[in-house]
Amino acid sequence: MDKVGKQMSIYMGVTLSLCLSLVGTLTSGHFTVPALLTGFVVGMVISIALGFVIPVKKLTDAVCEKLEVEENTGAGRCISALVSDVLYTPVITLAMVILAYVNTVSHGGSMPFVPALVKSFVVCFAAGYVIIFFAEPLFLRLAIRNKK
Repeated sequence: MDKVGKQMSIYMGVTLSLCLSLVGTLTSGHFTVPALLTGFVVGMVISIALGFVIPVKKLTDAVCEKLEVEENTGAGRCISALVSDVLYTPVITLAMVILAYVNTVSHGGSMPFVPALVKSFVVCFAAGYVIIFFAEPLFLRLAIRNKK
């Protein structure tokens, strides 16, 4: 992985995990700073690890080529955001819901796991797509500028 790819993995990992942990804790109805910070750290570790393991750029290029869409067009950006969203958001969301469930149950509370997971998947998938769609080109420009 080149320098730009590593920087993109870090930038997107931090941004996506922060935003998704914020969305998750706000939509849970039980916002606390420790829950936000814990979700952020767990999400960041997962997303940065995924970014270093999964060749997102190669996958995005392959999907764009298969669909005969140019990479730097509006449709290409939509596909790129969708590919990244499908790769990152479910894993981060699952980890955060499991974390919330374990935390709730360990403190004597109850939480319906499947409904919470489904709601979180829907909300975080939509939020993740929007975040990736707007953040990815900005961070790409920043990473390319820092490469020089």
